[in-house]
Order: sequence, then structure tokens, then C-alpha cells
Amino acid sequence: MDQRFAISEYPDASAIIKQLDELIRKPIYTIKPEALRRYEEEYYGKKCQKSKAMIDKAKEIIPGGVQHNLAFNYPFPLVFTKAEGAYLYDIDGNRYYDFLQAGGPTLLGSNPVEVREKVFELLNECGPSTGLFHEYEYKLAQKICQLMPSVEMFRMLNSGTESCMAAIRVARLATGKKYILKMGGAYHGWSDQLAYGIRIPGSKWTQAPGIPLHIFKYTQEFFPNDLNDLERKLKLNRLRGGTAAVFMEPVGPESGTRPLDYNFNKGVEELCRKYGALLIFDEVVTAFRIGLSGAQGYFGVSPDLTVFGKIVAGGYPSAGGLGGKKEYMKYLAAGIQTGDRVKKALIGGTMAANPLSCVAGYYTLCEIERTNAAQKAGRMGDRLTKGLQKLIKKYNLPFVAFNQGSIVHLETVGTMHFAIDWSKPWRIPGIIKATSERKREMEHMGAAYMAEGIVTLAGSRLYTSAAYTEEMIDDALSRFERVFANVGKKE
Repeated sequence: MDQRFAISEYPDASAIIKQLDELIRKPIYTIKPEALRRYEEEYYGKKCQKSKAMIDKAKEIIPGGVQHNLAFNYPFPLVFTKAEGAYLYDIDGNRYYDFLQAGGPTLLGSNPVEVREKVFELLNECGPSTGLFHEYEYKLAQKICQLMPSVEMFRMLNSGTESCMAAIRVARLATGKKYILKMGGAYHGWSDQLAYGIRIPGSKWTQAPGIPLHIFKYTQEFFPNDLNDLERKLKLNRLRGGTAAVFMEPVGPESGTRPLDYNFNKGVEELCRKYGALLIFDEVVTAFRIGLSGAQGYFGVSPDLTVFGKIVAGGYPSAGGLGGKKEYMKYLAAGIQTGDRVKKALIGGTMAANPLSCVAGYYTLCEIERTNAAQKAGRMGDRLTKGLQKLIKKYNLPFVAFNQGSIVHLETVGTMHFAIDWSKPWRIPGIIKATSERKREMEHMGAAYMAEGIVTLAGSRLYTSAAYTEEMIDDALSRFERVFANVGKKE
């Protein structure tokens, strides 16, 4: 197993959570109204006119004007036309540091030539899809199995959402049990059964309009970092159908926005073995970004199933998959398997495992391994985090910055650090109001970053890639400082 990891020093989760607790008790500090208006007028009004015109037209035929959740930016979405290395360029010709990284998959940086050339070769020879088997399906699956010890078999799918759906079906078939326990606050795609307890722990079905409540009959959530809460629910479920699987992101919900204690994963693994539930790691973000053996390699845990997404196609379309131990993956076998009489999970996908995605994914992983990209990106994440912490101290702000390697968190309002306690229902309206207000200010901060040439994920998460240099990080920090200099307490 490759022992090179992006995390040089694991953050003190309890200390960070204490800081985040303090953050949400304090008044909101955000970009000053006059500074926000200046950005709106001088940058968005004068330098982003082509983006504004295109989005206005798009709204007439596309709901909301954009089609990706990450693109809903204040005061309006920008139109990006070029991605190269650590940079993005919009339709007006403005250049930005890319800390969104397409939501995480472009660990090498955007559009690396080493992968692009192989994709061109594939397109010239075969085209993007045949509906039949291609050699790179085998090569990609073999590569993933070689890198991750717990993954003995791998099946490519179209997205992380599909892969989570497949994992549920496999877990129920393999165990004969009903319940799915997921970590509160985590996002495992938008399928009906898993649109539960997302964004903030305790939110249950409140973030899932359009889904009948009975769909969640066998879905539950447990509180992050609370093994006692998890065991109580596992024990209770034994009396009413059993727990098929425990779902979790190994660094914490929302890519570690609420970080987990280092030993928490081991504790969950032990409870899963005790109660006969499958342990499912959602490594959509962490696989290969934390290290070639994933977060599971870093924490020394052997999940039964691993959900993949994003990076398994290197930033190209149809990026998803499910891997795991043979005794469970046999429930995903395609076609008629003579002599194997287990029931098969209903799984499909016309474009899944297409040649284009598989060749891009294979050469991406090869390049990450060859260049030690995960560690390089992690060092850039360390430099960015330390720089942000210095700026926070310099301007005496209540903000919190921390990182898990190349996953960097800049919490200015702590929107997702709230939790809902259903034993105290009278507090719920206040929590909903507070998170809505803080989310709006998070968007305003994100608009200020964007106007300074920095693209983030929702203004609170930043991914670094191996394309960054120390000089780039330092320049980005100077841009953050211009924003922080214009932050004050919200009146």
C-alpha cells in the first residue's frame, strides 16, 4: 500500500469544533455593505458584462440559469470558458485561482496534457462510447484494486449519487437487513433514501422537498463523533430488522467541514463488526486526494464497500463507481452468472464505464502516482491554511481555518456547524433562521473572493491541486487579505 498521504498533520478535531462552537455564538462578521456594493458595481457591473448577458438569456430556458449546484453564485453566476492548471478564465477574459477544482476531482490541476493526449487517442480510435466492453474498463478497475487494499472488485458507474444508490442495494442484499445509518450532516448524493440529515446534523427530511416522508422509513442518522449515539441506534435496530450499512465520509460530513476525531473511523468499524452492518466509506472526495490508498489507507480502516466519484474519471464525465470485497461485490455482477445463484442488485447506466471516462480515469491515477500529486497538493493546502490563520489573527476575526491535506476549510459564519435537537423543538425555527442568514453572508463573502480572482466552493471550502506553486498560494493569500481588510461585524 502506498504510504504517501496529503495530510502532514491531522487536525485536532476537538479544538476545531470548540472554535466553531464559539464562531456560531458570536455576531456575524462579513464583508461590509459598502465594500460589497463596490465589488458589485466595479467588478461584476463593469468586468463581467458578457457573463451577466449570457446568464440572463439562460434563465429563459434553464431553471435558475445554471445546471450545477456549485454555479449558483452571488450576485449572478459567471460563465467560464477555459480551465488550465491552477487557473480558470471567464467569458469576459478575467483570470481566477481555481480552488473549486470542479468540486474536487482535478487533483492534477485542470485539463492536464498527459491525460488529454490519451483521451484524444481514444477518441480518434474508438469514440466515446460503444455500449460494449473496452480494455480500459479492466485497466482502470485493476488500478483501483491495486491501490486500495479493501477494494477487491470495482464497478464503474456514472456518478457518486448512483454509486451510493448501488451501495444501499448491495448492503441490503448481502445482509438481509433493512436500515441504513448515515452520519448526520453528510451528503451522499440526491437519491430519495439518502436525502436525509444533509448539511446539518439532525435535519432529517427538512432538506428534501418533493420526497414523500415514508421513503425515509429505513433511513436514520447518527451524530458525528458520537459512538454512543451510533451504538444506541445499532442496538435498537437489531429488534426491528437490523442495520444493513453504516454510511460515512471518513474525514467528516461535507468533506470534513465538521472534522472527526482521528480514531472515530476505527470505532465505527468495530461497531459495524459487532452488529453485523456493512461499513460503507463515501470516498467521492477523499479517494486519491488524501492518498493513493484513500482516507481508508490513512486511517487504517477496511470498509466493506467504497463509494467513488469525481476523480475516477479525472474530471471527465461519468465519474462514479462502487468497490469492495468480493463477497459483497458479487451482488453487482452483470448479466447471467452461471453457478452463482445470489440475487443481483438492479443497477444500470448506458454511459457508465464508457471508454472515454475509463481511459481518462486510468491515466489520471497513473499520473497522480507518478508525480506524487496528493502530497504536493497537500503541502499547498498546508501553506494556504497557515496563511489564512495568520490573516485571521492579524485582522482579529472570529473565522476558523483548518485543513485535511488539500481539503481546506475557511469558516466565516459556521452555517453547517449548527445541529437540530428534536428533543427541543422550540429551538428549531431559530436554527433555521440563523442558518439561512449565515448562508446569505457566506454567499456575500464568496462574491468578494470571486471579485478578487479566487473561485471557492460556496465561499467556505477550497481544494488545492498539484498545479499550485508556493508563489501562487502567496498571491492568493494577498487577495484574501484585501477581502479580510473589508470585513466588519454585521449590524
